[in-house]
Amino acid sequence: MRGFPFVLLAGASLSLTACIGTVVDVVTLPVRAAGKAVDLATTSQSESDENRGRELRKREEQLGKLERSYAKQRAKCEQGSEEACEEARATYAQMQELLPTIPVEPKDQP
Repeated sequence: MRGFPFVLLAGASLSLTACIGTVVDVVTLPVRAAGKAVDLATTSQSESDENRGRELRKREEQLGKLERSYAKQRAKCEQGSEEACEEARATYAQMQELLPTIPVEPKDQP
């Protein structure tokens, strides 16, 4: 019977350790959840740079499409199509709106 209290004490100790671990998990859960929410809500600098580059390439592609359409419309306009002339004016206006949003590449310096 003398060993029984030690076994009981050891069992209680293990149970208490598990309870403390659970209490720590419950207490830290809101902190971890808040940290995860902040992580999801913020954008890292590299993600921001990637998004900016993606948006810039998208605008450059759009400008390229507009320039090709404009060239075709001008050619038809010069052949006498009034409708093509109107389309060319509208396309040119779209190009002028888009141009300020695309940065100019720096010139190579000697």
